[in-house]
Amino acid sequence: MDAAFLAQGILRAPKVLWEPLEPRVKKQIVAALKSSREIPTPDRNNWVMFAATVEAALLEFGEPTVAERLENCVRKMLGWYCGDGAYGDGDFFHFDYYNSFVIQPMLVDVLKTLANHDAKFAPVHATVMKRARRYAEIQERLIAPDGTFPSLGRSMTYRFGAFQTLAQMTLLRELPEHLKPAQVRCALTAVIRRMMAAPGTFDARGWLQIGFCGHQPSLGENYISTGSLYLCAAGLLPLGLPPADEFWNAPAARWTSQKLWSGESLPADHAMTDGRTVEVPTLAREK
Repeated sequence: MDAAFLAQGILRAPKVLWEPLEPRVKKQIVAALKSSREIPTPDRNNWVMFAATVEAALLEFGEPTVAERLENCVRKMLGWYCGDGAYGDGDFFHFDYYNSFVIQPMLVDVLKTLANHDAKFAPVHATVMKRARRYAEIQERLIAPDGTFPSLGRSMTYRFGAFQTLAQMTLLRELPEHLKPAQVRCALTAVIRRMMAAPGTFDARGWLQIGFCGHQPSLGENYISTGSLYLCAAGLLPLGLPPADEFWNAPAARWTSQKLWSGESLPADHAMTDGRTVEVPTLAREK
């Protein structure tokens, strides 16, 4: 998991996190990422995307990749698609935010990397993007008029990191046409302020404490540590947009739930229907 999030960060910001590094440091990172191959290839849950993301970064670095941990893991994840922009976490759908913590963002980043290296992956990338846009649309509708949202499933101590997919589609300027950047800005801002202002969110030294809204140590599962809590930063991806972007400069706008609960008439929401089968090609490799 840690190796995958490091790899994902580099894939997203190579000009800052990779290109300036000394050759010695680059070799050390490559060696560290390759060492994660000693961990057996996962095949029962979202961990398949950890292996795939590490391999995608190695591909970007010009290193040979392992099909079992790259294309095969992507195939496994895509095979768990449930419909309406959501994937199962393994064979079953989990009503939590792992579609946003891990699954959708890593699928988007991995398929973008593969498509950049081999045009055969472009159709798969397009399908993944279509689903991510729909999931982002659903996420925006989950934000209540007061900036709260449902706490569902595990890992809720990642707080507003639960909205990484919405944040990522905003950063990539891939929001659905009817979802305006200003309403997403206002919705995410309301969530972040609501959570960060809760008493007990930070300890006396300024570190995040375990909780969803304040300090709630009972939410700390066995894989949660102080460092884990900073996955909330994934909800801050729009900070990558330039100052002149519409996201920052358009006038404040109400988000969907605010419009509906104030009586505004909006078009009905409809599920996205698309097939489950997606053909994932095999990356051309030198023999």
